[in-house]
Amino acid sequence: MVDFDPLSYEYPSRRNLVCSSRGMVATSQPLAAQAGLGALRKGGNAVDAAVATAASLTVLEPTSNGIGGDAFAQVWIGGELYGLNGSGPAPGDISADTLREEGLEEIPRFGWEPVTVPGAPAAWKELTRRFGELSLEESLEPAVNYAETGYPVQPTLGKYWRKAYEVFSELNGEEFESWAETFAPDGNPPETGDIWSSPDHAETLKSIASTGARAFYEGKLADRIDRFAKNTGGYIRKRDLAYYSPEWVDPMKVEYQDYEVWELPPNGQGLVALIALNILREINRGEGSKIEALHEEIEALKLAFVDGKKYITDPDYMGEEPDKFLTPQYARDRGEQIGSRAGEFHPGSPGEEGTVYLATADGDGNMVSFIQSNYAGFGSGIVVPGTGIALQNRGNLFTLDEGDYKKLEAGKRPYHTIIPGFLTRQGSAVGPFGVMGGYMQPQGHLQVLRGIIDRGLNPQAALDAPRWRWVEGKEMEVEKSFPDHIAGGLSRKGHEISIAADPGKFGRGQFIWKEGDTFFGATEPRTDGHVAPW
Repeated sequence: MVDFDPLSYEYPSRRNLVCSSRGMVATSQPLAAQAGLGALRKGGNAVDAAVATAASLTVLEPTSNGIGGDAFAQVWIGGELYGLNGSGPAPGDISADTLREEGLEEIPRFGWEPVTVPGAPAAWKELTRRFGELSLEESLEPAVNYAETGYPVQPTLGKYWRKAYEVFSELNGEEFESWAETFAPDGNPPETGDIWSSPDHAETLKSIASTGARAFYEGKLADRIDRFAKNTGGYIRKRDLAYYSPEWVDPMKVEYQDYEVWELPPNGQGLVALIALNILREINRGEGSKIEALHEEIEALKLAFVDGKKYITDPDYMGEEPDKFLTPQYARDRGEQIGSRAGEFHPGSPGEEGTVYLATADGDGNMVSFIQSNYAGFGSGIVVPGTGIALQNRGNLFTLDEGDYKKLEAGKRPYHTIIPGFLTRQGSAVGPFGVMGGYMQPQGHLQVLRGIIDRGLNPQAALDAPRWRWVEGKEMEVEKSFPDHIAGGLSRKGHEISIAADPGKFGRGQFIWKEGDTFFGATEPRTDGHVAPW
């Protein structure tokens, strides 16, 4: 262990934008960014770089994502924008009725109950199949190498690994034993600077790469998942895996100033960011102080969130069509509820944690916005023995309540917090952006975009800017660096402000901005962020 504290910084620090023309990768882990850059140097495009980075992050940042998680992407290629929903549904043998009959009143955060079908390996394969220049084996090679040979743990990773260990080491049951064997093999989590490797993880990635992910969904890995679930009380089965495929979707947009802001449609919460921007566009008051403008921003976000928390789920089960929330009239109706003081809102009627985000670009102007997650850090606490596959707990966002749009049902996809963003200007690509972190994500999207579009900040300054976070009701948290006079002004408007000591609550973002033939890359100061230029 090092003698100094790798998480203590006594003096202000500042990052510069990073510029390049042949390609760029921005993410929360330096070695993962280098993996994506390596794919570009091999002759791959932005899609190959995204897949290489994403697969490497399952090894290099396992506290936030894994092979057993989900993924979403927006892909700008050939002058068109495509969306990929790589989220999986609840298994066929589970439902709200099933769990209530077992005596549960809510879905546990850990264990088999919140496990949904993992979509990430299928998303890697589908992106590579449709748009990649390299093979899946070539793109996953860096991830395999890191898993086999090991790597030094970065500071932020070490912090969250320790926090996760304190939680997962308390879980009892056969289904949880493999977590400690995989992620704390010596009885303790690795510390910052320690070398960690995972041979089982490497073998799993090799199988996924050599079979085009078929081993995971139809072959030996699927058999191991099925067998372990049957032996330890799980619900997921091989047939659930075999039936799964990711879905290509049309991204949704809101026109804001001279830009078009793009998010993926539900079951993701990107709609929340779009609703808030739409409200702000329509009320267009354009008067008053910075405090007044920020007050309106917060109130618009709250209005958007109460709608999102009620309605967003698998689109086949939503009570309303997503487009209805983005009409000018709906935005005006909601905007009329914004007064001079903090409000508490209810859903309208148009007629709610651990994640990794990455952005890539190549010399041909192709760009990818990609996000991947297990949800609560390592996920469900269940690791399939001998594989390194940590299964996600995304199903924790279902409910058991009758009449709730988010009610757990077999084959249904849950509300999803992870959202990749994309920005265009008058139809031309500007670039991919994202701010990961549970329910902070649409709040981060809103704050970063408003910083750039409305306040003239460059992308790095927009990521550096002090953030706020709406919690519930009138309750808000702000970072320690948040200006006192603005916090005081918001407090006088009825917002209940508290200062949060942990910057991890406020998200971790990346941005690649294209201007002419040049890419400008920005990364997050709240994590081990890195922009790898070429």
